[in-house]
This record gives sequence, structure tokens and C-alpha cells, in this order.
Amino acid sequence: MVDSALLVAEDSILIVVDVQPPFLRKLALEDQQPLLQRICWLIGVANWLQVPLIITAEDIPRLGTVETQITQSLPLQTPIYNKMIFDLMADPTIHAAVAQVGRKTAILVGLETDVCVAHSALGLLGTGYRVAVVADATGSPGTAYQFGLDRVQQAGGLVVSVKGLFYEWIRTVDQAQRFRSECKVLGVPKGTRL
Repeated sequence: MVDSALLVAEDSILIVVDVQPPFLRKLALEDQQPLLQRICWLIGVANWLQVPLIITAEDIPRLGTVETQITQSLPLQTPIYNKMIFDLMADPTIHAAVAQVGRKTAILVGLETDVCVAHSALGLLGTGYRVAVVADATGSPGTAYQFGLDRVQQAGGLVVSVKGLFYEWIRTVDQAQRFRSECKVLGVPKGTRL
């Protein structure tokens, strides 16, 4: 594990959990697009910083793959893993993909906060990963959202914001300015002030 209280891009893997239309439709209509924008923006930040990605979708034959905005923000040839177990670490193929990256800090975004995100966070914690859930890049309907975040924190996971994660990964004013000049196309997601 990296010897820092801050999250370190060079030790991180960004895991995008089950951002699929059936789960998005459970959220309030006004919350869906801002959530998608924040997740896509973080994927762009991760790409710029060369943070590896793991993308999952639950039961693809029945529920379909990830939302189109997500697939369009991914690098070409990024695999999308079909997940049939709520805890992604309980799936041998996904577990192996995460382990193969060789990093020990897992950053989770996606749906739903109280089920697949929380179960996956617990599975990652149980296998020795440092885990951070990005609160404003996850979602669940109603009170289930907060229950999921609370469960992760009680188990020893971190809860961070998109803005907080960005600055922990970026670290310096020079790096932030370089990011802004090179990544104007990414914009800043609504509701996020950098």
C-alpha cells in the first residue's frame, strides 16, 4: 500500500460499476444526467492520468450493457465484464482482472450505492485493497444511497467527492493547469466546482 493518507493516481484503479439504463431509470430524472456526466468526466481524468479502468455491467444478456455515454468515454477495446454476483471480487474473471492491474487502491463509481457498489467495496476491502467510493458519482434511489455510503465507511472504506478525488490525484497547481489546458473537451461536470 502507498504510504499516504491521500489517494495516489499511480496506485489507483477506477472501477465503474453497472452504469446501465435500468439502474439509472430508478433515480430521479434530474439526477441521471449529472451523475453520468460526473462518471464520464472521471473516466476522462483517469485516462489522462493513466489510471486503469475496470468496467462492469450486471447480467448483460438480460439488462443490456452500460449506458452509451459511458461506452463513448472509454478508450477503444476497453472490456466490459458481465457481472452476475453483486460483489465483483466474488467473480473469478473480474477478480483476476483487478489483481492483474497490480494496484492496491480501488476507486468505485456507479450503481447502485447500497448493493453492487457497497458489496464490491466490501469484497475489495476483504482482499486487502484500499477502497474509496466517490459519493457524487454513485447513486441509488431514496435512502438506499446513504445506507450504502454508511456501510462502506463502517467497514473502513473512504467516501470522497469527485472534486476531492480530482485534486488528490492531480496534487499540484502546475498539474491542474496542464490538465485544464490539455483536456478542455472534458469540461467540468455540472455541480462540480474545480
